[in-house]
Amino acid sequence: MQFHRSLFVGILTVLLGFATVSTLSAQDAKAGKALFKAKCATCHSANMKTDATGPALGGVQERWADFPQEDLYSWIQNSQALVATGHPRATKLFKDWNGSVMNSFTELSTDDIDNILVYIDNMYVEGCAEPPCDNLPPPPGSPGSESTSYTWLFLALLVAMLGVLALVLARILGNLNNLTVEKETGEPAPRRTLLDMLTSRNVLAFLIFGLVVIGAYFTVNNAIAINRQQGYQPEQPIKFSHATHAGVNKIDCQYCHDGARRSKHSVIPAVNTCMNCHTAIKQGPSYGKSEIAKIYASAGYDPRTGKGYIDDYTEISKDSVRAIFFAWMAEDLLKENAELTEEELDDMIGKEVDNLVDNYAQKPIEWVKIHNLQDHAYFNHAQHVTVGEVECQTCHGPVEEMEVVYQYSPLSMGWCINCHRQSEVQFTDNEYYTAFDKYHQDLKEGKIDKVTVEDIGGLECQKCHY
Repeated sequence: MQFHRSLFVGILTVLLGFATVSTLSAQDAKAGKALFKAKCATCHSANMKTDATGPALGGVQERWADFPQEDLYSWIQNSQALVATGHPRATKLFKDWNGSVMNSFTELSTDDIDNILVYIDNMYVEGCAEPPCDNLPPPPGSPGSESTSYTWLFLALLVAMLGVLALVLARILGNLNNLTVEKETGEPAPRRTLLDMLTSRNVLAFLIFGLVVIGAYFTVNNAIAINRQQGYQPEQPIKFSHATHAGVNKIDCQYCHDGARRSKHSVIPAVNTCMNCHTAIKQGPSYGKSEIAKIYASAGYDPRTGKGYIDDYTEISKDSVRAIFFAWMAEDLLKENAELTEEELDDMIGKEVDNLVDNYAQKPIEWVKIHNLQDHAYFNHAQHVTVGEVECQTCHGPVEEMEVVYQYSPLSMGWCINCHRQSEVQFTDNEYYTAFDKYHQDLKEGKIDKVTVEDIGGLECQKCHY
């Protein structure tokens, strides 16, 4: 009995510890959210990823990681006092923002600031104040994937502990019943083995009930997840690196996807858009001529002369097309070894040229679409990009860091609704919102400090389903 009691107390203590930690974490995030709205939301964007009057706050602790944590506290409590000391990080930040003076918050304790930082991290990494958010598990390497694993691990441990606790309590209850029987009859009561307990009617009924609940949970979750493709990363016909184009070379998203600013669809760029650069750039940093050759083959461009497109390209034979690209791709090999015969060259690049001619020459490039909304959901890129001034990365993630693009966000109804609830309408110097006289007046008089998409009808069903 003493062992059972000790084990019961130990398990109960651990469970209470887990519950306390979980509750404190939630309280921290809630307190941080309230403080952020009261102190920070006027100048800093709610998604923590885009600059507003002040800089985006996502990753702020990493940016201050070279200095003691107390310096970050000092900056938040009284930024000008820290600038006056000549602190390098504070001075640089002050200069980068053209001498804009941040409000002082000397009333905030270090605990208050920690709560705000927890809220900022949750919004930046998870996309909501208190994870788990309305998300499917994110793709490998993307924000939140590690925390999802920890959540499932915690749940598994919790279930295991509850199972052990149930067995211990059953054993204690059985022993108490046996003691009562022995006291009343004076004879030893029969002892139930562990197998008897596990195969009893009550245990089996509980297991069946648990299986029904678990099955229902996964059935509903999988039904909700139908046609959601978060993490979808198909192989494309050309090894196109967004990290090279949008990241290293800083090409604006809307240069290639120019429909995003003026139409419902962002559009897949035509081959002619690629040719604007690749008439000059004929070799890539990772794949040399191999991938760019596919663009030339589709467009009918003769890379040997650089003077223009192949005459009567749609009419000439595949053998003629093969000869053009074989000669161009052999140039580099011949520079290294001019004595290579045509047979040796064919052994080296023949299969690659054949693939080029068979799958790309005189054909459009068949890009694989990644982001697919349900047919009954309406989405307009221009409304968000041009009118709402939403950054591409808000929905598509850090594309400039992706070698191969994948679907970053869940694109679920709940995800869209949460965004509309949290996103502030960019009223300042935005001609599209001049008709909202009341909100402009209320902002001017200080009656409200912001207007969200929800306030201007962003949650009406007909906005997306009509």
